[in-house]
Amino acid sequence: MPGTSEYQHGIDVSHYQGDIDWSKVKADGRVFAYAKAAEGDATVDVRFAANWAGMKAAGILRGAYLFYVAGNDPETQARNFMKRVTLEPGDLPPMVDIETERAGVESDAQLVKDLHTCLAALTKHYGVAPFIYTGPSFWNAHFDDSFSHYPLWVAEYGVSKPKPVKGWGYWTIWQYSQSGSVGGVHGNVDLDYFNGSLEQLKKFTVPGR
Repeated sequence: MPGTSEYQHGIDVSHYQGDIDWSKVKADGRVFAYAKAAEGDATVDVRFAANWAGMKAAGILRGAYLFYVAGNDPETQARNFMKRVTLEPGDLPPMVDIETERAGVESDAQLVKDLHTCLAALTKHYGVAPFIYTGPSFWNAHFDDSFSHYPLWVAEYGVSKPKPVKGWGYWTIWQYSQSGSVGGVHGNVDLDYFNGSLEQLKKFTVPGR
């Protein structure tokens, strides 16, 4: 694992982590966190409201993510997320988690078109560009290089650095483990690095009104 002094440490969670003590997460050195808000065109994460409030109360830079479901209408997926998530000044941008496709349901060209549609809807609504979360092998097999104006959140484990992802020359956030241990969280949790300083991370946040 590379030296981490230049990175900001974070986690991402969903209902699988259950009840989280966010003050202990903060005390364990995690400066940012993302919580799952919605999945596809209708599903809601049952722990999102508690996580969203808990992150704010603990003073953690908070963000929310949509688990994207290939084959669901992209605009309906964006609306499902937007109904659940109100961003305030100082919150981090949305993240769209895309890591699976449905063979025979959508062609790669349709995957590309639909993901652009979803991301554009979120950008228009919130006024900030969402993160794209993905794995190198999946993305490179199905997508092109037309998404580079969105910040990349790459997932790859057990390596000293993640593989290149088509369209980007660098990563902004790296999920480097899916089996981490963090104070305040029961069981395994995803661990993330932001590639830069705390001030650089804050530049991604929603600006004041």
